[in-house]
Amino acid sequence: MRGVPAKQLFGAAQSGSDQTPHAYGSYAKGCLAGGVELPETGPTWQAMRLSRNRNWGHPDTIDFLKDLSRAAAKQPGWEGIYVGDLSQPRGGPMLSGHRSHQMGLDADIWMLPPKRLNLSRAERENLSSISMRRANGAYVNSDWTPQHHEVMKAAASDPRVARIFVFPGAKVQMCKDAKGDRSWLRKIRPWWGHHYHFHVRLHCPEGMKGCVDQTPVPAGDGCDAAEEWVQDILFPPPPKPVDPNAPKPKPKGPLTLAGLPAQCVNVLQSR
Repeated sequence: MRGVPAKQLFGAAQSGSDQTPHAYGSYAKGCLAGGVELPETGPTWQAMRLSRNRNWGHPDTIDFLKDLSRAAAKQPGWEGIYVGDLSQPRGGPMLSGHRSHQMGLDADIWMLPPKRLNLSRAERENLSSISMRRANGAYVNSDWTPQHHEVMKAAASDPRVARIFVFPGAKVQMCKDAKGDRSWLRKIRPWWGHHYHFHVRLHCPEGMKGCVDQTPVPAGDGCDAAEEWVQDILFPPPPKPVDPNAPKPKPKGPLTLAGLPAQCVNVLQSR
């Protein structure tokens, strides 16, 4: 396994390891022991893009998604949630796409409100979510609804959740519409993309050694910072001058198993 890109090793695993569930490392450089598969279909959810085999996570993540799906199903026009990528069966770097989602504590929730939860495997491969953004993410579009606000509020209000990534215009709209307690808004963080889905990131489970949490979100509701993102979209700052004499950065090679926590070797080698 020495020198082989870690994404090839973890991308080849078809099932979770026969170990006690444990998240090792960090969200963008880690792995998942004892991963649990989110059932393809439940009473208030469906997992999408099943061919990717990315509907695996830490048990806390699976429990959270089931709870969120029940909350979403109470919203008018929502039968529950469509769940995008979680992690690979043993976490780790993915063959394509995400840099994070490596230790089973990240999940993408589609913006498309589910009208039915009996989609076939083929439909789940071909159906697309819908974009919520307008003006390159500075504003929400006409598909944004109060129900989107409530589903994300329910996710952000869950103590297991560390932060939620969504495009800047959505955060600003939620800031405008929020009533009463606004503490949950802290966890809603503006980020590029994230207009077809929102990305939920859970805290490391309490007391879990070897699992590295992100820096806590800053104090306050974060609304002023989100508005700054929007202004930068509408009125882009001038590009920073480039020093023509600056040395070119050396290209990084692919991440290998040696660059991951030592426990990830056992995760791969376990049955």
